[in-house]
Amino acid sequence: MTTRTEREPASTLAQAAWVCYEWANQPYFSLVTIFLFAPYLTATVVGDPVKGQAIWGYTQAIAGIIIALSSPLLGAMADAAGPRKPWITFFTIFCALGCFGLWIAVPGSPVLPIMLSLIVASVGMEFAIIFANAMLPTIASERRIGLLSGIGIGVGQLAAIVALVIVLICLQLPGVVHTSFIPDAPLFGLSKEAHETDRIVGPISGTWFVVFMLPLLLIVPDQKHRGLSRVEAAKAGIVRLGHTISKAWHFRNVALYLVSRLAFYDGMSAIFVFGGILAASIFHWGAMEMAVYGVWATLFAALGAFAGGWTDQRFGSKKTLMVSLALALVAFLVLMSFDRDQIFFFIHVDVAPDAKPFTTLPQQGFLITIAFFALMAGPTIASSRTMLARIAPIEMMTEFFGLYSLAGKATTFVAPLLIGLVTSLSGSQRIGLMVVVPLIVLGIAMLSFVREERATAIE
Repeated sequence: MTTRTEREPASTLAQAAWVCYEWANQPYFSLVTIFLFAPYLTATVVGDPVKGQAIWGYTQAIAGIIIALSSPLLGAMADAAGPRKPWITFFTIFCALGCFGLWIAVPGSPVLPIMLSLIVASVGMEFAIIFANAMLPTIASERRIGLLSGIGIGVGQLAAIVALVIVLICLQLPGVVHTSFIPDAPLFGLSKEAHETDRIVGPISGTWFVVFMLPLLLIVPDQKHRGLSRVEAAKAGIVRLGHTISKAWHFRNVALYLVSRLAFYDGMSAIFVFGGILAASIFHWGAMEMAVYGVWATLFAALGAFAGGWTDQRFGSKKTLMVSLALALVAFLVLMSFDRDQIFFFIHVDVAPDAKPFTTLPQQGFLITIAFFALMAGPTIASSRTMLARIAPIEMMTEFFGLYSLAGKATTFVAPLLIGLVTSLSGSQRIGLMVVVPLIVLGIAMLSFVREERATAIE
């Protein structure tokens, strides 16, 4: 007899459609939050990399606070009501509207409307991810959860590469590189002088997200509706969340994991986001160089995610996480040692004022180091999700993925806020970024005490 926790997985087609949601969301992170729009906003729209980094940090902090306060309750409401797809649909559209709003980011324009668009996009994206992640244990067997999660992250990173290459060939390289497969001018009549080729990455990300979320919405089986109205689901969600919190001791192993993730995961995210801003600032890379940098880093993140899915299945989520985090932290410390004419903090390198991008020793060292960091980040992203899918009760999965998002977004607003404050006070991007080190170390320490075993639901 098949019990609730031993349910059969969904079809291979449904699992592939679920993986497609990773293909849908990753270009937003690569084009907007990491490699292209973030450096453009800080260096060009704001015009001051230090001030821009601080503004970006405050924007992400506001979005993080909204997500942190709302996600556990929304997760509990979804578990009470049943279906996840209506929530995914709403927040996908919500995210797309924010992405299209980034078109207004003209150099010298007021930053407040741009910040608002970024907040809307970030909140919509994160909530859509919460409900999509909660589907994982209902469509894959216990044995295949880690593998499917790793494949999903790897496919998502490949999508990011494809999106970056499209932007390079169609928008950044025309007029700069002359060859048969590159147009003579940016497509759609976009102007580089008006920075339309930089601003368009927002609408591209929003369109991509909507289109490639359709397979999940059309093919992946959803939970059955429990017959509750929206008001009844809200009331049931509040009661359910309160009950879970009151029984926190019963879920202490899951709680310890979520707190550890609160520390390490968004320290890692901050490195990816602010590392791109730092690279653009110290090496004076423009949009074209940042797109190449993005393809490079994302390729290694994809390789790491595919490898992480295999190691997760073979050695378990906890071991994969701890090794990946430790090596990523080492890579980050090495990353901070590079400057325009410096390697390993103290070694000066002669660099010609007119040196071309990627030709100097500091730039090449930075690229090698970020590749290793990305290689370790891939398994971290995949296995952190798989770990929760392995230890949370099946019956409360969306609620716990809401708490999982909270465990990420607590430091997603704390870490950027600290980075913004320390950067403003110190006048140094590097000093501002160093606040992530204690977060990752603390996360690794707490993770060592987590047991990789599933908790049981309570009545």
